[in-house]
Amino acid sequence: MITPDYARTMARYNRWMNDKLYACGDRLSDAQRKSDCGAFFKSLHGTLNHLLWGDTMWLGRFVHGTPLEKPYPKAPLGAMLHEEWPELKAARASLDEDIAAWAETLSMEWLAADFGWYSGLTKTTRSKPAWLLVTHFFNHQTHHRGQATTILSQFGIDPGETDLAFMS
Repeated sequence: MITPDYARTMARYNRWMNDKLYACGDRLSDAQRKSDCGAFFKSLHGTLNHLLWGDTMWLGRFVHGTPLEKPYPKAPLGAMLHEEWPELKAARASLDEDIAAWAETLSMEWLAADFGWYSGLTKTTRSKPAWLLVTHFFNHQTHHRGQATTILSQFGIDPGETDLAFMS
């Protein structure tokens, strides 16, 4: 079982890494950011868009029980939430603030309870312990940010240290 402090630390790590990745993305042209690099979501833009999508869906569930209508749109897996880099970057920064604020509200009781949600992926209602889903939330971010660092390396860009132990 995780603790609220774990979630707060991971929210900080999420923001720290996203700041680094978006700063690296700023060094690329729009065409480079959107070029198919063979990743699951094709490009850096597509990968970072998917991260925004996934975080939006999970945070919406955690806060309201369903994906938020506003300011975050409900969208199917793979939907492009923001075609333009400045909008994607601004939405990411805003969502990272929301994730940090949400993490501050967590309690051991909430984390220990079962959490039910409707999965658009499996088209079923599911239930798991909240702590497991929060762990998944942060693990999913780390997984796809690893893909983003690989894409950046294909363009000769090193985001620097990415390990949690070295977070500033």
